[in-house]
Amino acid sequence: MSDTRRRVKVYTLNEDRQWDDRGTGHVSSTYVEELKGMSLLVRAESDGSLLLESKINPNTAYQKQQDTLIVWSEAENYDLALSFQEKAGCDEIWEKICQVQGKDPSVEVTQDLIDESEEERFEEMPETSHLIDLPTCELNKLEEIADLVTSVLSSPIRREKLALALENEGYIKKLLQLFQACENLENTEGLHHLYEIIRGILFLNKATLFEVMFSDECIMDVVGCLEYDPALAQPKRHREFLTKTAKFKEVIPITDSELRQKIHQTYRVQYIQDIILPTPSVFEENFLSTLTSFIFFNKVEIVSMLQEDEKFLSEVFAQLTDEATDDDKRRELVNFFKEFCAFSQTLQPQNRDAFFKTLAKLGILPALEIVMGMDDLQVRSAATDIFSYLVEFSPSMVREFVMQEAQQSDDDILLINVVIEQMICDTDPELGGAVQLMGLLRTLIDPENMLATTNKTEKSEFLNFFYNHCMHVLTAPLLTNTSEDKCEKDFFLKHYRYSWSFVCTPSHSHSHSTPSSSISQDNIVGSNKNNTICPETLPRTPQCHQDNYQTAQLLALILELLTFCVEHHTYHIKNYIMNKDLLRRVLVLMNSKHTFLALCALRFMRRIIGLKDEFYNRYITKGNLFEPVINALLDNGTRYNLLNSAVIELFEFIRVEDIKSLTAHIVENFYKALESIEYVQTFKGLKTKYEQEKDRQNQKLNSVPSILRSNRFRRDAKALEEDEEMWFNEDEEEEGKVVVAPAEKSKPEDDFPDNYEKFMETKKAKESEDKENLPKRTSPGGFKFTFSHSASAANGTNSKSVVAQTPPATSNGSSSKTTNLATSVTATKDCGRPRQEDRLSPGVQDQSGQQGKFGWLSGLSR
Repeated sequence: MSDTRRRVKVYTLNEDRQWDDRGTGHVSSTYVEELKGMSLLVRAESDGSLLLESKINPNTAYQKQQDTLIVWSEAENYDLALSFQEKAGCDEIWEKICQVQGKDPSVEVTQDLIDESEEERFEEMPETSHLIDLPTCELNKLEEIADLVTSVLSSPIRREKLALALENEGYIKKLLQLFQACENLENTEGLHHLYEIIRGILFLNKATLFEVMFSDECIMDVVGCLEYDPALAQPKRHREFLTKTAKFKEVIPITDSELRQKIHQTYRVQYIQDIILPTPSVFEENFLSTLTSFIFFNKVEIVSMLQEDEKFLSEVFAQLTDEATDDDKRRELVNFFKEFCAFSQTLQPQNRDAFFKTLAKLGILPALEIVMGMDDLQVRSAATDIFSYLVEFSPSMVREFVMQEAQQSDDDILLINVVIEQMICDTDPELGGAVQLMGLLRTLIDPENMLATTNKTEKSEFLNFFYNHCMHVLTAPLLTNTSEDKCEKDFFLKHYRYSWSFVCTPSHSHSHSTPSSSISQDNIVGSNKNNTICPETLPRTPQCHQDNYQTAQLLALILELLTFCVEHHTYHIKNYIMNKDLLRRVLVLMNSKHTFLALCALRFMRRIIGLKDEFYNRYITKGNLFEPVINALLDNGTRYNLLNSAVIELFEFIRVEDIKSLTAHIVENFYKALESIEYVQTFKGLKTKYEQEKDRQNQKLNSVPSILRSNRFRRDAKALEEDEEMWFNEDEEEEGKVVVAPAEKSKPEDDFPDNYEKFMETKKAKESEDKENLPKRTSPGGFKFTFSHSASAANGTNSKSVVAQTPPATSNGSSSKTTNLATSVTATKDCGRPRQEDRLSPGVQDQSGQQGKFGWLSGLSR
C-alpha cells in the first residue's frame, strides 16, 4: 500500500499511563466474518502482519483528537489510539466509525461515557436533559459556575455533559473575557472563582476543550486564571516568567510556522502540568491523563518534523563544528541538541532507533568529540548528557566509531580518551560529572552488551583496542599518585589538566626484618627499605601521594572501574595487572586517611582473590602483597568498623574456599602477628588448614619408598622457593656452566639420604634464625610489616643477597651443588629482566615438558 492517507501508528496505554507504540502500518475498515461486523484492520507496512483487528462496536465511545488522532477503549484499562500521518485519512476512518454508530461525522466523540453505576439512571433521563444548562456568563454568576464545575467532577456522565455544553456554546472564551475584566477591576473574589472554574475544566480531561484552552489566543489567559489560587496570599507571576524570563531561542531559524507554534504550545502546556497545577491526589490522578497524552503526542510530532528536515539538522551540525562559531552560539546549539535528545525519550524503541541513526549519519559523535574538549563547563555538561543518551541507546554504535577513529587519530584525541580526561578533570568537589562519565565508561566496556557474530567478535576487538589505547589514560592518576618516579609524574601533569602535589618524606630503616624481607623492592612505592642494589635511590614512604578528598574520590572511581574489569575482562586485565604491578600500586592506598579509598583498594584485591586464579595467587605471594592489608588491620587496632570487617572477610574467604597457596603464605609469614586476634576464629582456622595440609603431605612422603622420592615427590612451590632461589643465584654467577640436577647426576642412590640430612640441618638452622627475626612490634601486642618483594621478585628475580647457615660437614662428600647450598650465596647484581627459568615455579614443568631446575627439592617436607 502506498496510500499515505491511511498510514497510521498504533498505540496502547500501559499501566503507567504512557502510550506504547505497537507499530506502523495502513488502516482499513472492512467487514470481518469472525467478528460479525465492520472492523478496523491495521497491517504492518514492513511485513503485512496484522497489528490491530478491532470491531467497531455501536456502543463504544470513539474520540477524535487534534485532527489526526482517534482514541477509544475496548475493555477496562485497555485504551487504543490511531495516529494518522494525514488529516484526510483520519477524517475518512472517522466517517466510517460514525456511519456504523449512526452519528454525525462533525462530532468529536461518538458516545457519552457512562459508568455502570449511572447507566440505569441515565436511561431514565428525559431527552431534554441531555445537556447541562450553564448559567449566563456574567461576573455575578461566577460563584454559581464554579460550584457547578466542581460538583460534576465526581460523576463521569455529568463531566461528559458539561464538556459538551462548554464546547457547543463557546463558553471558555467568554470566561476568559470575564477574567480580563476581573483583573482590570482588581476583583479578587471573581479571580478566585475563575481559578476554580479553569482548574475544574482541565480536570474534565477532554482533548477538545484542551484544543481551545491551549490555542495561541487563549493559553496566556488560562495561565493567568491559574495564578489566583485562593490558598495563596499573593498571586504567582507565571505569565511574567513565560513571556519575559523564558526565552525561545532559535539556534537555526525555523521556517515552518506550524512547527514553531507546536514548540511554543508544548512548552507552555508542560509548564502548566509540572509547575502550575498542584500534584493530583489519589482520587484525581486519572483526571489529567488526556493532558499527558496531549503533551506526549505533541513531542512525537515535534521530533518527527525536525528529523524529517535534514537541511535544518545539517546546518546545526555545520555550525556546531565550525571553529568560527562563537562560544555563546555553540552553547545554544549544544543545549538544543540536549533538549532534542530529551524529547526523543518519549518515542518508542523503533522510533528512537531511527532518530539516533539519523543523528549518527549526520555526525553527532565527531561533533561531541570536539565540544567535550572545550573549556566551557556548560557546553561540556550538555555534551555529556547527549553522550549518555547515545550510549544508553546503542553502546555498540559508540564502540564502532571509536575503533574506526583509532585507525586515523592519535590516542590523545580519541573520543573515549576525551571522556576519560573529562572524568579525571572534573572540577566539582563531589565529582558529580565524573560519576556520570564513569557509569558511561562501564557501559561501554561491559561485555554483556557486546555483540558476537560469525565474522567478528566485538568483545575481543573492543577490549584489545581499549587496553592498547585507553587503559593507560584511565590508570594514569592512580599510577602517578602512587609513584616515586618523577618522570612519570611530569608526563601525567603535562598531558592532563589536573593539579597534583607530591610530598615525599624519607622513611626510617628497620634494624630487624623477616627472612622474606631480605628481597627488596625494585623502586616501587610501598617499600620503606633501602635498595642495596641501586644506592642512588632515596628511601620512600608508602604514603607518597596526594590524599585530599577530591583526589581520593577520583581514585575511588577509577578503582571501581578496575574492579569491574577484574570481574568481567579475564585475561586482558590480568595481563595489565601483572605487567604494571598494579595491585601493589593499588595497595599503597591502604594507607590513605580516607577509609572509603582504603576500602576500594581492599575491594579490588578481594575481587582478584575471589577468582581463585593461581596466576593471581602466585603473583600475590611472590610479591608479598598481603603486607599492606595486614598492616591496615593491625593499625586499625581493636576498632570494630567496616575496614576491620572487610579485612576479616577477605581472610575468611581464603579459609572457607581452602585456597592452599594463600593459606600457606599467610600462616608462614604472618601468623605470629595475627595469632593474638581471637575475637574471630579465622586465623586459627587458617593455621588448622595449613597444618592439616602439611600432615597430608608428610603422609604422602612417608608412604612412598625412599628410592623413589627424588623423582616423584612434589610439594608446594612456596615451601622451598627461598632455597631454590639460592641455586638460581649461584647459576647466574657460574656463567657458561652446564647445570645438572643432583637427582640426574651419575652417583649412587645412597647419596640421597646424606643430601637430605644436610638439607634438613640447613633448614633447622634457618628456622631458628626466623624465630629471632620476628616482625618488629610497633606497639604493645602489635606487629608491623614492610613491602619486601618487588615486581621483579614476583617473577622470581632476587635483588638482595641471601645468606644461609653452614651446616656441619658430612662424612661422605657430596656434589658441588650440595656443598654450595650450605654456603652463603650472593644474589645477582642484575636489576634487569628476570630470566625465563627464574619465572618457573619450583618443581613445575615448563612448556617443553622438562622439569624446572632442582624440582626434586619440592618433594621434601619442612
